[in-house]
Amino acid sequence: MDTRYDFDNGTAVEEERAIVYVRPVKVDDLPADVQQQAMGLETLYAVHNADGERLALVRDRALAFVLAKQHDMEPVAVH
Repeated sequence: MDTRYDFDNGTAVEEERAIVYVRPVKVDDLPADVQQQAMGLETLYAVHNADGERLALVRDRALAFVLAKQHDMEPVAVH
């Protein structure tokens, strides 16, 4: 388990990680230039911040979760 603690003040406080939302996106709903790069896939996965801004667009759900965690974010699935 990789949990960070603040030991400077004498108490252990867990740091909050930014929550990001992972959701499927139909390639047909994306701009034409993005559709051309989808290499025949029908669905991609978007990673959004709490304000709804798209941070990334990747080929599968597992990759979206790994990407978020590698950037110290907490991914949550959106249906």
